[in-house]
Amino acid sequence: MVNRDDTGWITDLVVGLSQSPENAMHGPFDEPAWGTPLVGIARGDDALFAAYKEHVGPEHWTPAEAMALAYPHDPPAAEEIAVISWILPQTARTRQDNRAERVYPAERWARSRMFGEAFNSLLKQRAVQALREAGYDAMSPTLWPGFGMVDSARCVFASPWSERHIAHACGLGTFGLCDGLITPAGKAVRLGSVLARLPVPPAERPYADHHAYCLHYALGHCGSCIQRCPVGAISPAGHDKRLCRAHLDATRPIVLERYGFQGYACGLCQTGTPCEAGIPEALR
Repeated sequence: MVNRDDTGWITDLVVGLSQSPENAMHGPFDEPAWGTPLVGIARGDDALFAAYKEHVGPEHWTPAEAMALAYPHDPPAAEEIAVISWILPQTARTRQDNRAERVYPAERWARSRMFGEAFNSLLKQRAVQALREAGYDAMSPTLWPGFGMVDSARCVFASPWSERHIAHACGLGTFGLCDGLITPAGKAVRLGSVLARLPVPPAERPYADHHAYCLHYALGHCGSCIQRCPVGAISPAGHDKRLCRAHLDATRPIVLERYGFQGYACGLCQTGTPCEAGIPEALR
């Protein structure tokens, strides 16, 4: 059994798996879709996971509920579960390209959204496999059959496992005005997670407030993401998910016509902002 305080091997596992040649843009770009991941770990009995039932909605699984789906005859107790979350940073080239756009996504960004996210799913599968081979029951909630977005009275759209909220609980970042997660690698990221029956210490979060890294909330000024949104889906009041979703859907024919593959993306609010590639300097 692993020492509960020795979690460095878990980070090494995720980082090692991320270096696969399948971490790729494909098409005209012979380069990785993602930079080196950041990894955070929390214990399944962290109070935030229960709080998400209230703040996200009752449909959001706790780690114990998710693990019970995969191991119904021997479900682990919440304190026996490791919640392993990772941040996949967009590359500097992808961020630069998307920063120059005003309405639709750059090709690199669209490719990372589709092909890079496909690799993220593969990374989850391989992390689960590696953990099981090491002797630990494991699963990935977002890959569980039946997982998907649902209508939510509180959040408009929600899922039973929000990767952003999981990463926040694991100490990896806080929320911005546009609802994106601002991390030490910035807001131009994708997220993933797996669960394992594995003893780990409680998470140590370097923040007390869920908006700590957002200039708008922390200092009362910024609004860069408001200016970046091409359809006015972000305002000082927050993020209009319906407008955002409608614009994402409208990018599908553009991605096909311009870049030659089926997909959708935007990410303009994740680039060209002080939080694009890190925590804003004024808040470090």
